Amino acid sequence: MTPFTTLTAVAAPMPIINVDTDMIIPKQHLKTIKRTGLGKFLFDEMRYDDNGKEKPDFVLNKSAWRKAQILVAGDNFGCGSSREHAPWALLDFGIRCVIAPSFADIFYNNCFKNGILPIALPQEEVEKLMDDAQRGANAVITIDLQNQEIKGPDGGTIKFEIDAFRKHCLLNGLDDISLTFEKAANIDSFEGTDKKQRPWLYG
Repeated sequence: MTPFTTLTAVAAPMPIINVDTDMIIPKQHLKTIKRTGLGKFLFDEMRYDDNGKEKPDFVLNKSAWRKAQILVAGDNFGCGSSREHAPWALLDFGIRCVIAPSFADIFYNNCFKNGILPIALPQEEVEKLMDDAQRGANAVITIDLQNQEIKGPDGGTIKFEIDAFRKHCLLNGLDDISLTFEKAANIDSFEGTDKKQRPWLYG
């Protein structure tokens, strides 16, 4: 997993509440278990018409936000079914951080496991960042995870809270598998002792 330390990027405004996981990645695109290749289907039904052509009014189809790496969204982002394909699609598109007043719990947890930083902020602070994001490429936002700060284009700073363990994992690029490997020495030691005590379990 790619570590998340500091991100300076364009933020895309999506002032929509209750963006569910089927909106993020529709169910017909869940046939793969690969984490790559899903970015082209991100917000599929909002980005494309029935003929597969881009809808010019959708934010990520506009030139100012095509390469956005931050998404500023409405309340209850990521609600709906508990599909991990949702953060996969966001990450494959290039989104590394989502800022919203609140998130659905399962989506929130899945973001951390896939290297995306979800930041929950009070509504008034999200609205300030939404205003900044409306400026497009002329206004970048910096996310400093180590110091837990968001710096706006005008120099303003917003502090955010994050669980210390999740912060550690993001800063060091540790997913569940990586965390297990950190215990490799202990696991090997246990297996060595266990083989002597219960050799019949090891063929």
